[in-house]
Amino acid sequence: MIGPAAQQMLEAGTVRGFIDLHCHWVASIDDGAPTPEEGVAMLRGLRGAGFDLVMATPHMRPSLFDNEKLDLEWAFQAMGRVLAEPQLPEVGLASEHFFDDVVFGRMLSGEALPYPGGKAILVEFPNDAFPARISDRFFDLRLRRIRPVLAHPERYRPVWKDPTVLDPLLDGGAVLLLDIAAVVGKYGRGPERAALKLLEQGYYEAACSDAHRARDIDDVVRGIERLEKLMGAEETQYLLREGPLAILKGTLES
Repeated sequence: MIGPAAQQMLEAGTVRGFIDLHCHWVASIDDGAPTPEEGVAMLRGLRGAGFDLVMATPHMRPSLFDNEKLDLEWAFQAMGRVLAEPQLPEVGLASEHFFDDVVFGRMLSGEALPYPGGKAILVEFPNDAFPARISDRFFDLRLRRIRPVLAHPERYRPVWKDPTVLDPLLDGGAVLLLDIAAVVGKYGRGPERAALKLLEQGYYEAACSDAHRARDIDDVVRGIERLEKLMGAEETQYLLREGPLAILKGTLES
C-alpha cells in the first residue's frame, strides 16, 4: 500500500533522498509510536535526516503482536488524518513478519503484507536461532518472485559467532537490511561488531532506521554519519537509496 505520488516516484526512479524500508511510525499497533503525534514526529525527524520515502513496517508476530493484514491496513489508514503536514516524507505500508509457520502460511496465501508492488517482503527471526528449513522456505518465496529481506541480521546471535551462517540465506535469494543505529552501538557491542564486519565484507544491500520513537532519530543521524566515515559517501548513498529502490522495484540481480 502506497500513495500515488510515492508510486510515481518509484516507477520513475526519481526518489532523490533516502528510502527507509523499516520504521514503526504507525501509532498504537505494536511497540512503535504510541500516538499519532509521535508517529508524525518520527516522520518529521526522518525527513530532516534526508529520507524522502518511509515505509511503515509494523510487526506481524502471533502471540506478541498478533496483527493480521487488515489490522495493519486499518491502522495505516487511520494515520492519514495527521499526515497533512507539508514537510513530511512520502509513506507506504508493509510489515515486519516474524518467520514462523503461521506467518509463512500467510505469505503463501496472500495474507501477509509485502512491500508495495509485491516483489519483496520484510522478515525477522528469533534473536537466538534461525528457523528450521529457512533456506528452503526462502527458496519457496523466490519461486513466487518474492525476495525475502532480512531485518537487522547483525542482532542475531548466530551471526555474532560466524557471519557465514548467512550465506545459505543469500544463496536462497535473501537480501540483508542493516539497522543503521547498530553501527553506533545502540543495541550493544555484539550487534555493533557484527554490523561492522558485515559491512566490511559487503553483505548488506540496504540500510534503514528501524525507528520506534522520535528520540531514535538522533541515533539514525549518528549512524549515517559513521557509515559515511566508514564506507564513503557513494556506498552510503547506495545503502540508503539505490539499494532500497532496487529492492522495491525488484531489479536486484538474483
